[in-house]
Amino acid sequence: MLALEHVSVRYDTFVALDAVDMAIADREIVCVLGPSGSGKSTLLRAIAGLVPLAGGRVSFDGVDVSATPPHRRGFGLMFQDHALFQHRDVVGNVAFGLRMQRVPKAEVDARARATLELVGLRGFEHRRVGDLSGGEQQRVALARALAPAPKLLMLDEPLGALDRALRDRLVVELRELFVQLGLAILFVTHDHDEAFSLADRVVVMHAGRIEQVGPPAEVWQRPANAFVAEFLGWNVTDALGSGRVAVRPDGLRFGPPSAVRATVTSRTFRRDHFLVDVRLDDGSTLQVAVGIDDPLPDVGASVGVTANPGAAMALS
Repeated sequence: MLALEHVSVRYDTFVALDAVDMAIADREIVCVLGPSGSGKSTLLRAIAGLVPLAGGRVSFDGVDVSATPPHRRGFGLMFQDHALFQHRDVVGNVAFGLRMQRVPKAEVDARARATLELVGLRGFEHRRVGDLSGGEQQRVALARALAPAPKLLMLDEPLGALDRALRDRLVVELRELFVQLGLAILFVTHDHDEAFSLADRVVVMHAGRIEQVGPPAEVWQRPANAFVAEFLGWNVTDALGSGRVAVRPDGLRFGPPSAVRATVTSRTFRRDHFLVDVRLDDGSTLQVAVGIDDPLPDVGASVGVTANPGAAMALS
């Protein structure tokens, strides 16, 4: 449905996107994941037509839309700050895009109300935007993006301003809604949990390039390189005697004195386990996951660290 061919974006001498190739199928949910400055938001804006291309092209259904104005591409777009109109009520915000499309007035209100019901805001039509909670404002922004019936829905860090508990709940609801809508979805985030919970495919970006593309389980279990592994929370080290390897914190354990020697520098509680930071004799660091019922070494303790059988993955 959507295809990017060698798409590049430059700001003066800075290369924000570097010859990116990517495709999204009909009804597919694709999450673009990466740290700040990786180019993921620029990628979304390039697809939307909000930034000029320095090279390459964007096609939709086989038609080159690279020179098509944003409002004529038929894509829906939702930003982190929601950008709601404070002087309009909820239904007025949702109806805005329909009016810009010159939808007949008699149809605007009906479609706006139907979309609000879809996102769980029936009865909120005449509420003031400023009186809504963060989660309710997020739903209004989503309804506004959905009301014009976009061919592709793009969301740029839409949950970034919400607290963790609300984000966790909305991720589940969004996944169900996206499947129900049957749209192609492009969801940009820096949050691993959001991406792996929502996506049919995950795209990991770094420095304007795509580092890995694949189903969530594949990307999580087999990171393509050291950057992807470290970004996903794996340890990358050459201290375990098998060359340069990646190993998740839960793939390490505290072992006998013959193991790699290290000193515990900190311990952090993570709901169902502890993350223990250790410094090796060569100055490098590792994180070891320890179960809440397992022995926990004290900060400053000298320990041995070893990998569980089969846990370490060789890196080229």
